[in-house]
Amino acid sequence: MDEKQFLETWDVHNRINLYLLDAVEPVALSSYSASKGRSVAEQFAHLHNVRLMWLKSAAPDLLAGLGKIEKEQAADQSLLRRSLIDSGQAINSLLSKSLAGDGKIKGFKPHAVAFLAYLISHESHHRGQIVLTLKQAGHQIDKKVQYGIWEWGVR
Repeated sequence: MDEKQFLETWDVHNRINLYLLDAVEPVALSSYSASKGRSVAEQFAHLHNVRLMWLKSAAPDLLAGLGKIEKEQAADQSLLRRSLIDSGQAINSLLSKSLAGDGKIKGFKPHAVAFLAYLISHESHHRGQIVLTLKQAGHQIDKKVQYGIWEWGVR
């Protein structure tokens, strides 16, 4: 397996999350879907917080300088952005350490490749929820951005 491509896949995915976040008007971060649940901001915070949960279990040493985003803090777009960048780098480090070792992620089965797929699947699910929430709330994302989240070759 090409470690560089593996880690780059995670980094591209994380940049797509940031690309979407940057396209959300600050006022729209407090939008909720018709079925309630988390606000747009809370969904972005959830991505970061789930990353921290995995880091705590698999590599607590990588948590240095990272903090959970509480519900009351979630509407701070710059905090969301910084946090997703920082936790994204920490996940990259976790994946890199795993590949340099036995290819496993502590607390996750079967291996690091599946863990990467799990994280991307989970976060992409929430990206879809974010886009739908924004649409339902009357803050639809620009078509360029809607298509841009699928342009992995340029992100």
